[in-house]
Amino acid sequence: MRRTTQFRQLIDRPEILLLPGAHDALAARIIELSGFEALTAGGYAAHATLLGAPDIGQLGLAEMADHYARLCDATSLPLLADADTGYGTAINAARTVRAYERAGVAALFIEDQVAPKRCGHMDGKRVVPVTEMIAKLKAATDARTDQDLVIMARTDARAIEGLEAAIERAQLYREAGADLIFVEAPLTVDEMARICSEIPAPCMANHVEGGKTPLLSAEQLEDIGYACVAYPVASLYAVAHTLRRLYTSLRESGDTATLQGEMLNFTGFHDIVRLPALREMERASDGFARDLLERVAARVTNQPD
Repeated sequence: MRRTTQFRQLIDRPEILLLPGAHDALAARIIELSGFEALTAGGYAAHATLLGAPDIGQLGLAEMADHYARLCDATSLPLLADADTGYGTAINAARTVRAYERAGVAALFIEDQVAPKRCGHMDGKRVVPVTEMIAKLKAATDARTDQDLVIMARTDARAIEGLEAAIERAQLYREAGADLIFVEAPLTVDEMARICSEIPAPCMANHVEGGKTPLLSAEQLEDIGYACVAYPVASLYAVAHTLRRLYTSLRESGDTATLQGEMLNFTGFHDIVRLPALREMERASDGFARDLLERVAARVTNQPD
């Protein structure tokens, strides 16, 4: 089954879908090994991983498409990608869809912020006119070659125009063809419940540790009515915390002994990155090559003069 079809079925089922965030290809591998059904990877984590920078719109389409191609190569799971504002006009949004499809993503979202955008839980956001966003969604849905590719519409209007306007925008985006809806940064559980009850579409919750939205359990979110929940920055924050501890300890003590109990070892890490499987493939390929040469040599030897 195509990953696009898998993702569409996962968001259509009654149970909520958990989408852990991968900040890099190694994280994507570990997510799959941990038994999840799908994953996400946002621009916030990409900016931190690729640039060591905040999510304020510094990465472009080509960089992000390349980033997603690497992630999709690292895992067989369906991936929800961040398509930012579509990287321009409706024409650019269509090109973004084609580029992300080639990268192998199963789903993507486009948001209605003014470019250059910023993380949805930062202050100072602005949104484009509704007509501009609807035009981008129309271009995006028309551009996909795989009709199972899930296109999600995100609105950041809650912080600028209020909840009523955000819900109204989301309803329009659904009517424009969005498969999934993401109202960013609601402030209360009641607001989250209104979003799910008043928008006639599957909705995604976004859990940002330290962000503006209450952090609820997956069971609570399912009861409210969410189809899926993303954890886009948890791995990034955990890795940053661990690395700061590691490097501080190394600088102060001159060794890593105190933290080795929290690390994988040489062999354990190779299991995650599939070294044994790759070595086996290498041996099989070498064996095939030797056998082929031996068969050809035998044919030549046995040919009559």
